[in-house]
Parts: sequence; C-alpha cells; structure tokens
Amino acid sequence: MKIIFPEPIQNFPEADIPIDGVTAYLSQSDKHQIIFMQFDKDVDLPEHSHESQWGIVLEGKIDLIINGTMHTFSKGDRYFIENGVKHSGKIYAGYADMTFFNEKNRYSCK
Repeated sequence: MKIIFPEPIQNFPEADIPIDGVTAYLSQSDKHQIIFMQFDKDVDLPEHSHESQWGIVLEGKIDLIINGTMHTFSKGDRYFIENGVKHSGKIYAGYADMTFFNEKNRYSCK
C-alpha cells in the first residue's frame, strides 16, 4: 500500500487501532484526537458509539449506517456522527480519511 500522507503526518505516532489492514497516525491534544487513516483491506465495522466524530474522506469510499440510516461517502465528502449515536459500516480497500474525535483517549499510540 502506498501511503498517501506526507512525511509530517507520517512522523506522528502510529495509532493502535485493532483493525486489520489499517495504517493510522495520531495527532494528540489534551481534549481531542485527529487520526489520519488509510485502509488496504475491506473492513466491516460493527455497531458502536462514542463521543462525536467528524471526518473528511481523502480517498476511496465508506458506507456508514448512522442512527439507522445508510450513507455512502467518497472522496471530498464530510460526515459527522453526534455523541452517543450508534453507527456501523463498511470501509473499502483504498479508503483514507482524516477524522476528528471529540475525546482525548479514543485511541492510544502503538
């Protein structure tokens, strides 16, 4: 897989995300996290919820079921999932995004 993120992003610590096929870099704040993710395999996301999440799709496609409604997002699209809203989905190989999590401990460093 060719990493799409430039060197300054690749110099962030890798995020410990328990999903096979993801490479992710973590920008950590004392109140939130920004994750730069890239997938080289299709991934099914089980239903879950957490603090609010905002993402922008940089490459590829993702299907998200947010609060029972199916959405498909592709390059250039943005999505927002409110705090506590259940969501699930499918991420397709080649997908990359930048995601803001409104919580400081969503992921840890590898």
